[in-house]
Amino acid sequence: MTTFVDRVELHVAAGNGGHGCASVHREKFKPLGGPDGGNGGRGGDVILVVEQAITTLLDYHHSPHRKATNGKPGEGGNRSGKDGQDLILPVPDGTVVLDKEGNVLADLVGQGTTYVAAEGGRGGLGNAALSSARRKAPGFALLGVPGTTGDIVLELKTVADVALVGFPSAGKSSLISVLSAAKPKIADYPFTTLVPNLGVVTAGSTVYTIADVPGLIPGASQGKGLGLEFLRHVERCSVLVHVLDTATLESDRDPVGDLDLIEEELKLYGGGLEKRPRLVVLNKVDIPDGQDLAEMVRPDLEARGYKVFEVSAVARTGLKELSYFLAEVVAKARARKPKQEATRIVIRPKAVDDAGFTVAYDEVEDVYRVRGEKPERWVRQTDFNNDEAVGYLADRLNRLGVEDALKKAGAKAGDGVAIGADDNAVVFDWEPTMMAGAEMLGRRGEDHRMEAPRPATQRRKEKEARRGDAAQQEYDEFRPF
Repeated sequence: MTTFVDRVELHVAAGNGGHGCASVHREKFKPLGGPDGGNGGRGGDVILVVEQAITTLLDYHHSPHRKATNGKPGEGGNRSGKDGQDLILPVPDGTVVLDKEGNVLADLVGQGTTYVAAEGGRGGLGNAALSSARRKAPGFALLGVPGTTGDIVLELKTVADVALVGFPSAGKSSLISVLSAAKPKIADYPFTTLVPNLGVVTAGSTVYTIADVPGLIPGASQGKGLGLEFLRHVERCSVLVHVLDTATLESDRDPVGDLDLIEEELKLYGGGLEKRPRLVVLNKVDIPDGQDLAEMVRPDLEARGYKVFEVSAVARTGLKELSYFLAEVVAKARARKPKQEATRIVIRPKAVDDAGFTVAYDEVEDVYRVRGEKPERWVRQTDFNNDEAVGYLADRLNRLGVEDALKKAGAKAGDGVAIGADDNAVVFDWEPTMMAGAEMLGRRGEDHRMEAPRPATQRRKEKEARRGDAAQQEYDEFRPF
């Protein structure tokens, strides 16, 4: 049974905003109670939070679909709807968030680090909030905005100072078990280690973490064995330790050859691993043949510039020197890192000439496309079954300057205008309008502008009528007698 997962695809959906309420206060002896519809609640966010106690992404492997709760709709009596509850998803320290194309969205390192994976939709305003001196009793309310949805990829990169790399059964698990309090599974067959093991080592005043990465073999960077799955776990390490087996039973292997093969795989994998400081540990020197082989290859390794340690995880020899040297290397690496500054709030004011939207002509669809955060949100909040709500949308677009921009772009009465995403846009025939005054409004839910003749609609009806007449004429000519 799988107990460790370090890469998952997560489908997240934030909560939808609640709809606003259109209500009028009704009470005896108060004929003009006025609008009292409350606002809808905000939809819940989906938030990733680093939790040190979490070490795997297994929960999301079994349940990849996660959704926050929706906001509640507003009610009469000026009662606003309840906000949706945020969905908190704990992730391990060192989790990288990517989109489907592989672009990094966030790198979550450190206890409590958060990232909003999906933002909840805002709630719609009720008619009490929409009332004004010009529109005293709105007969409509705004709809809630849908929450964002999307697919993200979570990758776990172990946060460790030291990484042990080497062939299967080189003694990495045994070494980490005696250097720290970690208790990995140890056996004498290849690929005993199926998951990265993490241990904490104390050497003097320095405390550092050491990771045992599953055994690498030639071709690991192209997907052979287990190396490709776990090489990402050494990307954050400050130093790499080559654990070489000096007592291997395979006749075609030797410590120097193993080192060259692993170095080649690290180079092919990339990620900056080829530039990390490294040292060599000749393991299993408690075996006579192992000690002899270690003495033979040590001069060659030192000639290449490697710091070499001869150790035995079984006899526990040479471990103290290795531990303190690693502590010194880690301390120097930490000192070289730039100090983290407190997060600063960056204010980016809107440019003077930024209208908040764009208008462009789409020759393929023969429509003028309006793009912008406000127009698109306003369209999603509009109840198109309510004439007054549609008129209110027209007023908002006019105040924003959309109509003027359409005129400058060359749009004429009857031309198609699309607002929103290409696959889910609201398309309508544009008719230049004017700001609505209170005297233009009739009963609640109505807007007299909707009753005015619409030339574009009339032209469409006439075109359909001519098409129907032509079909009828063709039928009359060829019908059997």
